[in-house]
Amino acid sequence: MDEAEARRRFSSAEVAVLATVDATGAPHAVPVTFVVDRDTAWTAVDGKPKRSAALRRHDNIRANPRVSLLVQHWDADWSRLWWVRADGTAVLHESEDTVRRVAGLLQAKYPQYQHVPVAGPVIEISLRGWRGWAAADFA
Repeated sequence: MDEAEARRRFSSAEVAVLATVDATGAPHAVPVTFVVDRDTAWTAVDGKPKRSAALRRHDNIRANPRVSLLVQHWDADWSRLWWVRADGTAVLHESEDTVRRVAGLLQAKYPQYQHVPVAGPVIEISLRGWRGWAAADFA
């Protein structure tokens, strides 16, 4: 899969898995909603219930900003399987202006964000590397 196709599939996906690593090297993966704006992916903490406001992904990004986002398409017809992974560097933003702008981007992609508040912080991921695979490429 070439980079243009990987970016197209990635950007149109509804859910990604955000993979981070803590200061000891232990991995952590969590599903996230996201939006791509040029070479940047954004994800946010929203108003859905959580166990704690102190999220491990945020601590991990502070300790090690290198992250990966993985999107995939599964189908019982395995000739339709594909995945795309985007690697990058993450930064947390808490300013009201940035949170508001990212909330607008998320609202444009996900109608649910019309009713679920985005309080922040938001995560900016500068996308640097793309990997992808599609079963159809090998059929």
